[in-house]
Amino acid sequence: MITSFSLRSRATTSFCSIFISRTTSSARSRKLSVLAGRPMASKPIEVAALGRSLFPGMLYDCRSDSFIPGVSLWDKKSLIEDLDTRPQPQTVWKFSSSDSVSSKSSLMDISTSLKASFLGGLVKVGGSAKYLLDTKSSNQQFRVTMYYSETSRFEQLTMTQLGKITYPQVFDQKTATHVVTAVLYGAQAFMVFDRTFSEEENKQEIEGELNVMVKKIPLFSIEGKGTAQMTDAEKEMVEKITCTFHGNVCPEQNPTTYMEALNLYKQLPTLLKESPQNAVPIKVWLYPLHLLKTTAAQLEKEINTSLVSNTQDIMDGLEEAERTYNDLSRNTLVNVFSDIKERLCLFQESFNIYKTVLQKALERVLPAIRGGGMEEKSLEDILKICRNSPFNAGMLNQWLNDAKSEFSILSSYIKKLEGIKIEDSHGLITILHDPDVDCVVCFTFTSLKNEDLYFEKLQGFLKSDRFEELDGEENMVSMASVRKWFSDPDVTIKMRENLSLFRSFLEANKYDKSMCFVISAISDPSNKGSSIYLYEQGNLTNTQFQPVLCHIITHKYHRYLKKLDVNILNCLHF
Repeated sequence: MITSFSLRSRATTSFCSIFISRTTSSARSRKLSVLAGRPMASKPIEVAALGRSLFPGMLYDCRSDSFIPGVSLWDKKSLIEDLDTRPQPQTVWKFSSSDSVSSKSSLMDISTSLKASFLGGLVKVGGSAKYLLDTKSSNQQFRVTMYYSETSRFEQLTMTQLGKITYPQVFDQKTATHVVTAVLYGAQAFMVFDRTFSEEENKQEIEGELNVMVKKIPLFSIEGKGTAQMTDAEKEMVEKITCTFHGNVCPEQNPTTYMEALNLYKQLPTLLKESPQNAVPIKVWLYPLHLLKTTAAQLEKEINTSLVSNTQDIMDGLEEAERTYNDLSRNTLVNVFSDIKERLCLFQESFNIYKTVLQKALERVLPAIRGGGMEEKSLEDILKICRNSPFNAGMLNQWLNDAKSEFSILSSYIKKLEGIKIEDSHGLITILHDPDVDCVVCFTFTSLKNEDLYFEKLQGFLKSDRFEELDGEENMVSMASVRKWFSDPDVTIKMRENLSLFRSFLEANKYDKSMCFVISAISDPSNKGSSIYLYEQGNLTNTQFQPVLCHIITHKYHRYLKKLDVNILNCLHF
């Protein structure tokens, strides 16, 4: 990564100047004219290999950032005989505590153009570059990455190949814009350290500890004592740290813990030296084909940097929303309340479809813009549609934050009723059919299945094929302000009263084996928030049951009903 800078100036620049000097004066004039008109298309390009099998002489299409297998300008014998190879040893270690695509691209020395292709799904990464796909799955997670890069050799084509093109007809196929003229080989490895945390833990403290412990790995390795150097507190810290390995080197076992990563750190410098044949392309240099033949296909235009940055911002927003969704989906409430699970599944389904449709749109327009078939306005239109759609970051976060608030409120009520079983509809029916149970008192959440207008907007957008039309006239989606049930102060007051009554009634009758107290969720739009349902002999007799607390002179608490009902009196104790 670092060595490539000086290497690039010697290898690729001299290669270009030598080639141009050997052309005739008229040809040189034509090429210089092209250079003046299209500066990007006429310059050699340096590209990260990203685990792709690239080698000198391979054809490459910069419009789609893809290589062309099985097609070459030269025969295999010529490529092997005239290849210039030299050693290029260099080792680099780096650390990163950011998980964004921007930070990862910087760490891996990925160009803005290649990053755009990755965001648009044009580049399929492999080997160590799969690190790009490894994103945090939760907001309750801190991450630090240790990056290792070692280069071993540099290979480049010579002028002999340029003067003796074996298959000139390849130029006319126009499937490629460049040819790989040089490759830097070596190995890369990423050790990704994660530490999850709970709401009760000190987040700043944990983040600081993770950074310190990962950056101490080289120190532990140098002194060679491992755990012997660690304090008891440090040993406790590292037990909570997990590790994921992405690399081109082949350790005996991929590390999954901090201590395994420490042991691998000590071995990394020797792994490539022991097996130099395992070196893979780290970086390649591309030479424009139209400088070899003016009629060859070429890169007409690069994507504007600001547009790439805006695209990345949108993708980052989607990743953040996905992390929040993941946290919600792991909540225990999802498995006990089917209405909540159904809502989350519907959101995930729509969200995944949107991501796929968006990436397909980017995959379609990026090569077309670079090849001159479309204007940058096509990409601008896509970004505008994203910002104005119901999938924009603001609306996604609003819905997810509302869900978090709802989960938090439900959890607080359930915590106050600790020990009471939560039953779904099937479990409740089973209890109602139990002949030993005469009376069931159910603390019922009644608003978990309310219709969500936001889902209608999501599904309506997905059916509209907006990314196919790209007319740029998409207006910002507006949502009528609908108060959530948990934001209504009247509902809050009623729910608090119901909770107090339910707990008091439970305490008074906890030894009565013929009574059963449960928690459940039954949709009842006319009775928002919660209610106490009373079932007698398996039948629902009251959807707003309200037992009342009465204080007697003897200081004992007795319960009675507002409306004395003979059937109820038969099954309740006072």
